[in-house]
Amino acid sequence: MIKAVIFDLDGTLLNREATVRKFVENQYKRFNNELGHIPREVYVSRFIELECRGYVWKDKVYQQMVDEFKITEFIWEMLLNDYITEFHKSCIPFPNLITTLERLRTSSIRLGMITNGKGQFQMNNIKS
Repeated sequence: MIKAVIFDLDGTLLNREATVRKFVENQYKRFNNELGHIPREVYVSRFIELECRGYVWKDKVYQQMVDEFKITEFIWEMLLNDYITEFHKSCIPFPNLITTLERLRTSSIRLGMITNGKGQFQMNNIKS
């Protein structure tokens, strides 16, 4: 009999691909005055490409994007800070996540979660 189930957060509970896309599209809107010279889809797809499914640190991603797109109105740290403070607002769970977890919990199955994400940033994503 199954007594416990452990889930990974990104890619199992949260739809990471959809979440990243939603965040970057929202970031583009928030900084449209500074990023408007870059087509939205070019900005979004380049971010997704550079961050390699989360394996590249975002400071490196933003430094490269600022350089490639010749963004002069502000520095890459502003984009990174926006990522750190706003990303959790874009979290998209997979369909039926809540009902599935509730069904497992009411069946007396213990639930756990693991993630290799770090610190308060990941705690904010978990809470979302």
